[in-house]
Amino acid sequence: MVELRHVANKVIHGLEVRTDNAAEMSPDKGKIPALWQAFDEAVPVDYKNGERVYGVYSDYESDHTGEFTVLAGFDGQSLPPDVNLKQRVIPAAKYLVFSHKGNMPQIAIDAWTEIWEYFSNPDSEYKRVYSTDFEYYPSADAIEVHIAVL
Repeated sequence: MVELRHVANKVIHGLEVRTDNAAEMSPDKGKIPALWQAFDEAVPVDYKNGERVYGVYSDYESDHTGEFTVLAGFDGQSLPPDVNLKQRVIPAAKYLVFSHKGNMPQIAIDAWTEIWEYFSNPDSEYKRVYSTDFEYYPSADAIEVHIAVL
């Protein structure tokens, strides 16, 4: 399902790495799986009290071929004191949201495949701006990928 949403500013804290899509396509060079593992081990997310997990993509060098920064984080106020977390602000903007439900990591793969297909079509209604994009995990079996658009 794809839907257009306007999102307000949101502060996310987490761990981050710099990478590119070429590296992420290689199992031995990809940094994102290790980033999520480190986040899961270091940050206790209080799901029962409403905290949620986000993946924030920012600082794009160019388009899908350039480097970008990924932050694996959460929206909690109670930050673990022994973990050096970075802060990113998801800016208020217009986002095209791609939603999937099922088993991880397949739903993330399916969402990003749909995104790449959508934006590779020159006739797509919306154009990607490569500013800040984010993944939102409303539950263990759901993902919403928000792509900033014009």
